[in-house]
Amino acid sequence: MGLFSFFKKRDKAQTREELEAQYAAELDPSRMAKPEAPNVSAETASPATTPAPPVVNETPASDALAPQPSFFGKLAGAVAKTRRVLSRRVAGLVGLGQKIDEDLLEQLEEALIEADMGVESARLLMEDIRKAWKGGEIETGADIFPFLKADLKHRLSRHPVSLRMAESGPTVILVVGVNGAGKTTSIAKLAWIMTQEGRKVLLAAGDTFRAAAVEQLVTWSKRIGCEIVTGKAGADPASVAYQGCERAVKESFDVLIIDTAGRLHTQKNLMDELAKVYKVIGKVVPNAPHETILVLDSTTGQNAINQARMFTEVAGVSGIFLAKLDGTAKGGAVLTIDRHIGIPVKFVGLGESFEDIQRFNAAAFVDALFEEGAPDEQTS
Repeated sequence: MGLFSFFKKRDKAQTREELEAQYAAELDPSRMAKPEAPNVSAETASPATTPAPPVVNETPASDALAPQPSFFGKLAGAVAKTRRVLSRRVAGLVGLGQKIDEDLLEQLEEALIEADMGVESARLLMEDIRKAWKGGEIETGADIFPFLKADLKHRLSRHPVSLRMAESGPTVILVVGVNGAGKTTSIAKLAWIMTQEGRKVLLAAGDTFRAAAVEQLVTWSKRIGCEIVTGKAGADPASVAYQGCERAVKESFDVLIIDTAGRLHTQKNLMDELAKVYKVIGKVVPNAPHETILVLDSTTGQNAINQARMFTEVAGVSGIFLAKLDGTAKGGAVLTIDRHIGIPVKFVGLGESFEDIQRFNAAAFVDALFEEGAPDEQTS
């Protein structure tokens, strides 16, 4: 039996063509007009108190922008590296339907580690497989991948991926991450998907230490058709956040997305700066921020875990935007983040354009890791 023949036998309704047809049927073809928007300069903020825990509503999945018809193809191309490693290393292990033994499982664990699922994540996955083997749920190598797929889909679907929205007034989304992770482009993608969902979006360019970041965000805002608040180069990031909140309330914006500095060199410095931002926005918008999204570069693999831990400790991260999930990405990063951090991946970036964004879909992601005939390059 070939490596993927049992996938078809197990998941007959999960072929790439059927998934794409399903996504196409759900696609909302409406497009928003894109007028250009003016810039607004920020003023100095006044002190504020720390906000209480947010009282929010979750946006139901039915309200989310439906995936584009090419989503599965792009996702399959994005995790091509991981899929190739799994295919190359595992084909000889499970393709002949041999009985499971410890030698086979040790080789499988090595293959999972090579696919950048991480030593600890691979170990935990193997514990699940060994438990199923000893419990009689699986007997041969051909049983392993169907079991693994079902296990991963269950694990990655445990956390809600919908954005938490404010009950009234603007929803404030704070975006954090280190320089180079793709934070600015990811913010543009978030703004685009929000406007496509019919929301009135305002950006606040709070990464004032990098002039290029502000300029880039201004350019993105014009292309997307949303408005933006900016400050002078080197201005206090909290002042930009404060001014953004004031304008969002005054002009009845639905969503305010705030960029933050990514060049802070120590955890204490990061904590102090983010605490200040939290205080000023909480004065204007009660219970804000409603979401704190951490942008992680998927190509960094295991290194993303350290960033996720640090930002979670200091910023109360509620969701992850996994950026740069392209043909060079290490797909195991999603699994490692889930295992070690427990924060849901809510968005994935699948290219350079602001339209290359999708809400995370656990079933589609796992299928793309194992799908027979999935493209090795990103499709457009």
